[in-house]
Amino acid sequence: MRAVTFGEIMLRLAPEGYYRFLQADRYGATYGGGESNVAVSLANYGVDTRFVTKLPKHEIGQGAVNSLRRYGVDTTKIVRGGDRVGIYFLEKGASQRASKVIYDRAGSAIALAQPEDFDWADIFEGADWFHFTGITPALGDNVAQICLEACKKAKEMGLTISCDLNYRNKLWSKEKAGKVMGELCQYVDVCIANEEDAGDVFGIKAAHTDVTSGKVNHEGYKEVAKELADRFGFEKVAITLRESISANDNNWAAMMYDGKEYYFSKKYPVHIVDRVGGGDSFGGGLIYACLQKMEAQDAIEFAVAASCLKHSIEGDCNLVTVDEVLKLAKGDASGRVVR
Repeated sequence: MRAVTFGEIMLRLAPEGYYRFLQADRYGATYGGGESNVAVSLANYGVDTRFVTKLPKHEIGQGAVNSLRRYGVDTTKIVRGGDRVGIYFLEKGASQRASKVIYDRAGSAIALAQPEDFDWADIFEGADWFHFTGITPALGDNVAQICLEACKKAKEMGLTISCDLNYRNKLWSKEKAGKVMGELCQYVDVCIANEEDAGDVFGIKAAHTDVTSGKVNHEGYKEVAKELADRFGFEKVAITLRESISANDNNWAAMMYDGKEYYFSKKYPVHIVDRVGGGDSFGGGLIYACLQKMEAQDAIEFAVAASCLKHSIEGDCNLVTVDEVLKLAKGDASGRVVR
């Protein structure tokens, strides 16, 4: 099995603990990004995984490359060039105070990349799966074109294509997202979304749901999933269902539709250490489960258990093993010391 993911990896700068930006006199530095986080998850599960992006040749760009290599991700097709690594600043929320992200990513190497930078036939050689998110085409029309060319080549070469809609209102409008993602989704086999993405990107909303109050009507997402599948011909639609009690405590579950049946996972009460990358860890878990040809119910349980565990881990990446995920998915949520 080989998977390929494509997108931006950024430098994450975060104050210690729960300090606010205005309090901070030092920042921890790590790397992360939607598709790179998925690549790390898959590599940790033993999948031969390649991450593709464009990064500068200088030491900060090399630091991003090294952060992937340490987890066994194939970085050999990363294009080197440009001047900037995108940055994002993260302030962790607590209790009723929300987390906050400030981007400093304009003019990054990947945002200025051109279609001729990537030889997709070479990149996809021997691959089975291609994954990207809605964050990447939002970086610019040029990057959207790169995504489109990648999808066309992946489809031509017989890869399964997955996309996490991942709408970011700081990057583009809902109207632009709907237009661009509508074209890209014609090539997608597995669509992944959170409880708001389908509404933000395609105007498909779940009835009787208010995410700000923590009220998520799980039954309403059956119609969301079916409408997405009917509109774009997706083989599978998976939607995470986060009930936000506070910045520290959420209920976490998901559902999947395979064109015939609806599958709902168990619900986990999650006390959050770091929620950034939670959706990416779900995507990585689902892709792994699909590559392993798990039954649908087992696949959604694996993906939710994987992402539940990610909320307990500092940083963007989900540093868990298959055995740890399976243990939780099978019902051991005790958190007892393993000796």
